[in-house]
Amino acid sequence: MLRKLPGDYTRDIVSTVPNSVVFRPVVLKTPAIFTIVSIVFRAVAGLVRIVWRHPVACLVVVAPLALGVLYGWRFALVAVVATVSTLAGWRLAEPVTFSASVGLRLRAWWRWMWTYRRHWQPVMVVSGLAAHIGGREYLPRLLKVTRTPTADIVRVRMLSGQSVTEWQDRADNLAHGFADAQCRIKLDQPGRISLVLPHRDLLAAPIPALPILRDAQVSAVAIGLHEDGSSYRLKLHGTHVLVAGATGAGKGSWLWSAIRGLLPARRAGLVEIWALDPKLMELSYGRDLFDHYAATPEACVELLEMAVKVMQERAGRFAGVQRNHVPTVHDPFVLVVVDEVAFLTAYQTDRKLKERITAALATLTTQGRAVGVGILAALQDPRKEVLNIRNLFPDKIALRLDEPSQVDLVLGDGARDRGALADQISSSPMIGAGVGYVRLEAAPEPVRVRAAYVSDVDIRAMVAEFAVVGEGR
Repeated sequence: MLRKLPGDYTRDIVSTVPNSVVFRPVVLKTPAIFTIVSIVFRAVAGLVRIVWRHPVACLVVVAPLALGVLYGWRFALVAVVATVSTLAGWRLAEPVTFSASVGLRLRAWWRWMWTYRRHWQPVMVVSGLAAHIGGREYLPRLLKVTRTPTADIVRVRMLSGQSVTEWQDRADNLAHGFADAQCRIKLDQPGRISLVLPHRDLLAAPIPALPILRDAQVSAVAIGLHEDGSSYRLKLHGTHVLVAGATGAGKGSWLWSAIRGLLPARRAGLVEIWALDPKLMELSYGRDLFDHYAATPEACVELLEMAVKVMQERAGRFAGVQRNHVPTVHDPFVLVVVDEVAFLTAYQTDRKLKERITAALATLTTQGRAVGVGILAALQDPRKEVLNIRNLFPDKIALRLDEPSQVDLVLGDGARDRGALADQISSSPMIGAGVGYVRLEAAPEPVRVRAAYVSDVDIRAMVAEFAVVGEGR
């Protein structure tokens, strides 16, 4: 039996087969000059790479040394003290601009050097993301670390042949390996990904009701805050939105924030808000804000069928004239708000009413958005037998859910692997109420958002200012 093995593997071979021969490859001794040139080349390339990636950090180290050599240590000391004093004054006077220009960059460099680069090899090996071929170890390449006010963004070049799914399956390993609570994987381009490791949660505290703007907003309204601290606007016109969450997850915050954002447009005649409130608890508190309000199953089905008639009438007028709806006083955007859609579908005992409700909802969700009729529905149980048309909602929001499998039921397959950990949202109302993951039709990557809390006092103030005058409620 003949065997050929690479490198020094043959030294550990013990043959148990009689008359077997193991061939040891010939080892060529490399001349010292080639070794020296290789070492020098790697050192120079590494130095150039460090200067290219971290020019500010390198300047901080090199500048004092250069000044000391050229002008003496006293001059270098004065320059360092003056620079530090200037930066300290900048930090005290303008902390926001200082953090954006200097602070975040220095923290990113420190995290790159002390955390990610130092632990990169063992974390990759233990997580199973490194490869060993022919006695050599191959590691994904750490490209860049960017620090934001809320998270570290680590850009990585994957090994050839790796997939994003492999990294998503090991998100917990990566989070704990780099001493973070969570890690989300985002695909930047083929072969390159970003690891998002949050270090600060701006959504941990309730958000008070957002101020009502004077300008009429129809297409997208301010709902709350994105996890990076920026304002989050939810599109309502031209789509349908499903909000799913367990009891106490904060579905009311999303419904009332959307209603609150549309009130100026409703006053201007560009929006009509129709409410279906089968639980008689959430929306009834502000029923005077709605153009139409229904609570009983019979009234709800009549209101849904009325919306279908509006949709069909508009479709007949728009056919061959326009393809997209533009809100006007004559043809306002109609938003149908359903507090608990399961009460009208799965839990409805009257079979005929259930069939009419399901048919109306299916018709509206398949044909309504092109003519300016949208649905904003809330749901507790995301199972298909509870709402078999949930896939007809282009945009979905998952608040706190009871089981990991429910995340994919709401947001679609693979959403939890991409970081939508809705089952891990805190059950404490102060911490987790209103926090959810949004997956939009136009941007399928889940984003974490918290809706503002609209209190009873806020609703009463809204009613006092924007109450509907006339019949229809």
